[in-house]
Amino acid sequence: METESGKTPFVHLHMHSEYSILDGLSGIDSMVERVKALGIPAAALTDHGVMYGNLAFYDACNKAGIKPLLGCEIYVAPRSMEQKERGIDDKNYHLVLLAKNEKGYRNLVKLVSRAYISGFYYKPRADKTLLKTYSEGLIALSACLGGEIPQMILSGNMDAARQAVGEYADIFGKDDFYLEVQDHGIPEERLVAEAVQKLADETGLKAVCTNDSHYTLREDSDAHDTLICIQTKKMKSDPDRMKYEPEKY
Repeated sequence: METESGKTPFVHLHMHSEYSILDGLSGIDSMVERVKALGIPAAALTDHGVMYGNLAFYDACNKAGIKPLLGCEIYVAPRSMEQKERGIDDKNYHLVLLAKNEKGYRNLVKLVSRAYISGFYYKPRADKTLLKTYSEGLIALSACLGGEIPQMILSGNMDAARQAVGEYADIFGKDDFYLEVQDHGIPEERLVAEAVQKLADETGLKAVCTNDSHYTLREDSDAHDTLICIQTKKMKSDPDRMKYEPEKY
């Protein structure tokens, strides 16, 4: 895809709206207006574990002349989604899924529904067996620092990272699984990016750059910070609380 200037535009493939409850700040309309103002031809909605905003996002994008990419950032269980042992299964990994056609969208709906009905434990969770069942028509991205591959890299276990890469590539196919790279100015992201490039070179998989968008404008960061305090039941004066820093989300 090229613009009239011949340059390949940046397309957001990892965006959270207000439907990522107490985590995303962007309203659908303001998000789409900003995408249009920046001349971005397409954009994805990937709310955490839910697809509540997809219809509104689809309609807003079509009205604005933007190609809507419908998706979800799901939670992957560390073991089977049926296992629910505290201290083990309350942990999870992030994975971004995008529908590339109608079959993929229908599979994503089924996958997210099953994650709630059968896999819910702190979060709506899927496992790799479920991913395999509903993988047709889906594109997967390895996600932010909360993804399985970044987590294995940060733990120093490159063998486990390679194994996870192989598993996801087998599930979705090498052409539909992308290694995700982000840079919000966090040192850990630089470490992951270097390792991801090596993994891409080793496996022949493609890497994709994303921005983990949680608010529409940089000046919205303080309001988003307040939202995170509400989510985590912390005071803004608490130095040890969860924060999205720097202001590049």
